[in-house]
Amino acid sequence: MSIDWHDLNAPPSLGGLYAKAARRRKISGDTLPHTGLRCTVAVDAQRLAAYRKVCEIGDSSLLPPAYPHVLAFGLHMQLLTDDAFPFPLLGLVHLVNRIRVLRPLGGLASLQLSVHVDNLQPHEKGATFDLITQASDAVGLLWEETSTVLCRHAKAPGEPPTPEEREEMPLLEATRWYAGTDIGRRYAKVSGDYNPIHLSATTARLFGFPQAIAHGMWSLARTLTALHGHLPSAGYAFEVEFLKPVRLPNEVILSASATGPSGQLELAGHGDLVHMVGGWTTLYSS
Repeated sequence: MSIDWHDLNAPPSLGGLYAKAARRRKISGDTLPHTGLRCTVAVDAQRLAAYRKVCEIGDSSLLPPAYPHVLAFGLHMQLLTDDAFPFPLLGLVHLVNRIRVLRPLGGLASLQLSVHVDNLQPHEKGATFDLITQASDAVGLLWEETSTVLCRHAKAPGEPPTPEEREEMPLLEATRWYAGTDIGRRYAKVSGDYNPIHLSATTARLFGFPQAIAHGMWSLARTLTALHGHLPSAGYAFEVEFLKPVRLPNEVILSASATGPSGQLELAGHGDLVHMVGGWTTLYSS
C-alpha cells in the first residue's frame, strides 16, 4: 500500500482528540485510509523516569523496549480519530502486539516516529486492522511495532484467518506481581492513555466491565522487564496475544520457557485464568 505521509511539527495535543473520540460512536465505512503521520518526538527525561517507576523498570542507558509506543501515542490518537478512519476509537480492542527491536535503543534524545494502518481482515466478531508504528534515528530504522486491533461489528471481505498452531514449550514461574486498583490511573498519567475501562470501576462499567482492567501495554512492559535476562539488548522480536483482561486489583503470575534464542511466556491469574500468551525470537544468528 502506498502511504500519503503527513509530517507534523510537534506531537498532537491529546485533549481535543479525546473530545473528538467521545463524540464518535458509529462505524462510517469499510476501508482503511492510505494516510500516515510522521513526527520527531523528544525523549523527556522526567516522563521516562515516571514510566520506569510505574512499570518497575530499573535505570538503564537504553530506552525500555515498549517505550516508543508511549512516545507515539499522540500520533495514534490523531490517526484513529481522523475523519478518514472508519471506526470509532472507543470500543476498539487491542488483540495482539508485536515489537521488533532492531538496534539498541540507547543515546536517543529524540526519535522520528511514523504511524499508519493496514491489513484489514475479517474476524469472527467484526474486523481487525494493524496499527503500525516505526521509530528511526539518523541512521535508519531502530524499532517497529504492529498492534492488531479489533473493531466489533465492522465488516471486511473474506473469511477469518485460521489461527496458527504452535508447539508448546515447558514453562516455569518466572515471577509474580500485584496490580493495584490505581495502576490504570498511574499508567494513564505517564502514557497519556486515559481509556475509561482502565481508570475506575465506575467508568469501566459504562463499557460493560464490572471492574477496571489493567492496560495491556502496562502488562507487556512489566513482562519485558521480568524477562530482561532472556532477551538480548537488540535484534529480537517479541509478540503477545491479549486474552482475558486483568481485573483490578489482582495478582498475576508470569511463566516463561528457559533462556534461549526463542521462547514462550504466559501471564495468568489464579484459577487457570490466562491473561496473555506470547514469545520471543532472535532476529540475527550469532
